[in-house]
Order: sequence, then C-alpha cells, then structure tokens
Amino acid sequence: MNLRYSVFVSLIVALGGFLMGFDASVISGVVKFIEPQFDLSKIQLGWAVSCLTLTATLAMLIAGPLSDKFGRRTILKYAAVLYFISAIGSATASSFWFLILARMVGGFGVGASLIIAPIYIAEIAPPKMRGTMVSFNQLNIVLGISVAFFTNYMILQLGKSNTAWAELLQFNNYNWRWMLGLEALPAIIYFIFLFFVPRSPRWLAMNGLSHEALQVMKRSVGESEAVNQLKSIIQSIKVSPKKEKVSLKELFKPSMKLVLLIGIVIAVTQQITGINSVFFYAPMIFEQTGIGTDASFSQAIWVGLINLAFTVIAIGLVDRVGRKPLLIFGLTGIAISMLVLSIGFGQASYQLSEKNIQDCSPFTESADLMPMKNVVYNSDLEFTEALKSHIGDIKFKEHQMDFIAMAIDINPWLVLIGILGFVASFAISIGPVMWVLFSELFPNRIRGLAISFVGLINSGISFLVQLVFPWEQMNFGNATTFLIYGIFGAVGLVFVVFILPETKGKSLEELEFILVKE
Repeated sequence: MNLRYSVFVSLIVALGGFLMGFDASVISGVVKFIEPQFDLSKIQLGWAVSCLTLTATLAMLIAGPLSDKFGRRTILKYAAVLYFISAIGSATASSFWFLILARMVGGFGVGASLIIAPIYIAEIAPPKMRGTMVSFNQLNIVLGISVAFFTNYMILQLGKSNTAWAELLQFNNYNWRWMLGLEALPAIIYFIFLFFVPRSPRWLAMNGLSHEALQVMKRSVGESEAVNQLKSIIQSIKVSPKKEKVSLKELFKPSMKLVLLIGIVIAVTQQITGINSVFFYAPMIFEQTGIGTDASFSQAIWVGLINLAFTVIAIGLVDRVGRKPLLIFGLTGIAISMLVLSIGFGQASYQLSEKNIQDCSPFTESADLMPMKNVVYNSDLEFTEALKSHIGDIKFKEHQMDFIAMAIDINPWLVLIGILGFVASFAISIGPVMWVLFSELFPNRIRGLAISFVGLINSGISFLVQLVFPWEQMNFGNATTFLIYGIFGAVGLVFVVFILPETKGKSLEELEFILVKE
C-alpha cells in the first residue's frame, strides 16, 4: 500500500476545505469597513455575510449529482475557478450589490467543495485510514478560518506600516479589498494542484473505465487489494439500479418520528447557538468592548486557534468518550459561556466626559455631543440611540467604534473568556459530533436523503443567524442577543440529556432497532 500517495492526494483535495473556511470567515474583518463605505443598514450588513451560505446551500444540493455526471475532480476544478472569480470580484466591487453577487459566486464553490472533497477522499482512501483522511477536510476548514483571521490582522498592520511596498500596494486605503482578494492566491494553487490528482477510482468504475480505476487504486491500496475492491465496486454498481428510489415521504412516517426529531433538533441547535455570529463577526464583537481595532483583530486570531485546537481534540475523543458525553460537556460550556458574555455586556456602562467629547472632535462637532456630557447610559442600546439622535446616522456608522471606545466602562476579559469558552465548547462537541451522529442515526436505506434534509435545515438556520445578527445587536443589544443564544444552548442540552441515545459502539443495525419504531 502506498500510504504516502493516498495522503498526498487527500491533502491536495482537502485544500477545498481550506478555501471554504477562508472564504466564509474572511468577511469578519471586512464588515467594519464596508458598512460606512456603502452606507449599509444592519440587514444589508447581514446580507454581505450570509449571502455566501445561501448559494452554498444550493450548491450542496446539485454538486453531488453533477459530480456523478462529470466527475469529482472536474467539479472541484470548477469550484477553484469560482473561488478565484469571487475573490477578484469581491476585491474590486464598486457597489454593495456587486459585492453580494461576487460573494454568492464564491458560495457555489463553498457548497461544491464542502460536499465533493470528502466524497473524493472517502473514495480513494484505504479503508483503515478513511476516517482520518476524511477528517483532513474538516481540519482544513478550521485551518482556513484561522488563517483568515490572521491575514486580516496582518493586512491591517501592513496598512499602518511605512514600508514603501505596503504604501505602493495601498494596504491602508484598500484594506478590506486586500482581505477579500487574497483568496485568489490559494484558489490558483488549488486549481493547479488538482491536475496532479487522479480521477476518483469509484467514479471511473461507475462510468465503465475499470482499467483506469484499477491503476489509480493500485497506487493507493496495493495491487491485490485494488483487484478485490474493484470487484466489490463493480458488483455494487450492478446491484444498485435494482434498489427502490427513496421518497421524501418516508422521512415522515410515524416510525421515523424519533430519529427525525433528533436529527432536526441537533441540526438547529448547532447553528442557533450563534457559532457563525462569532466566526463571522468576531472583530466587531471584540471592538464593541472598546479595545480598539488592532486588539479586536488580534483577539479574533485566538478564536481561530482555539477552534483548531479543540477540533483536533474532538476528533481524538469522539470514539473514546462517546458522542453524548461530548455533547453534554460542550452544550453546558456553550450555555455558560454565552451567559458570561451576556453578563459582561450587561454590566457595561457608557459615559462621555468633557475630555472624551473634546477627543471626539476629529469625528464630529463637540457641540453636538455636549447634551450627552456626563450622562451615564446603562446599556449599549441607550448609548447608541442617544448618539445617533445627536450626530446622525452617517457619522454614527463611520465612527461608532471610536465613540464606544471613548465612553465604555466594561471588563473586556469577561467578553474574551466568554467568546473563547464558547468556541472551545462548540469545537469539542456539536461542531464535529453533529456530522458523526448524522452518519449513524438514520436507517441505511434512507441515510443519504435524511442527511441531505437535516443538512439543508442546518444551512438554513446558519443563513438566518448570520443575516440577523447585526440587526439583533442594534435592536436587542449585545447582552440580550448572547443571552438568547445561551438559552438555546440550555434547551439543546436538556434535549441531549433526556432524548438522545449514545451511539458509540453500536452497529448501524442496532441503532435502527432502537430508534426506528415500527
């Protein structure tokens, strides 16, 4: 067995996961700049973040059938091209709607790579290494998220440097454009490297190219094993057309009530506890503690690193500890962390002294702020509403964080601990464990359809959470928004404790007997 070859190919294909994670999270550093640039409402700002998820969901529905027709590698090449077009289009966007369109193009690449990369890796990996190699894709997604936070911070710093090349490239004037455009580089690398990847052996066998399939499999599992596996694949292909087509109605049979309920609740809980609000708005959340732009971007790097570290830990623990204990531990941590965040923002107060008002003179006329002098505001909602009424919406959007930094009295450590605790709790539990559960819960005959159905629900909730987060902050305030997420986490915890069975160590047939009540 040429394990090195299999790992090499799998790592190249898993770069699609890296691009997906990078594309999804790079927007976190952009929102601060595009809101005043395009004079966006909070819902429009949410659209700039969430539109990618919308087209990614659509791509997830069509990528599988397209890859069956044209090949896994071919669809991944198109995904790389879409990532490149999206990066260049987003970086050069002259209007809000052009930016939305460019981001949505990237969403098709995200959805395609999310579905096809793990399928390809599973089809080429040796059986004993399949779980580890498929996990390369998840690790690359998390790594892409971390790198996006880091490059956003570096571009911000380069914009403030006095080096000639940084000034020539205008990192300061075009910081958010560079953040978005940087993705073009790994997209090009991914496209080129895919030419060193063979076509999927199972796809080749499905399309009557058994000789080429055998040559690919020999390189990954050895000659004798390749012959045996190819025979099994060909036999499976001969049998599969005889299988009945599964209807969506079968998901809603009375016997499926429990397993479908578990799938839907887990799918909703994973997203409704606010993970993508944190990933995609992290610098904005940190900056609302008054620590400043540089510190908020540097703290966002810690979000990526914690996510990466605890995802690795989860992969090592899921088969040792079990699914249910990890979920109980993680959801408890999610609820507590969100409560800490809510308390942190809830205890904050805002007051502009005469000196603060004078320091705000570069942003607005001091006379405009004098009615707010020494007035104590006990919530971010009270403060921002008073601020907007005195200086107007335009100045508020352009310098909101500057005013908050001047006025806020908060414990920023509570916010940092809450955010990092939440990310760690998510990454070690419901983040990766959800997909493990989905692969185990549903009966063999309808597993593919069921996973697509609950995955669609998961993506839909993700889209809504990203879309409304800025609006929630503006209308409910930070303390209430994070408290809502914490309550959802607590409800999910109760469900897991009393309803979810442990699936560790049980065969798929045993689980079907336990969960599917005829």
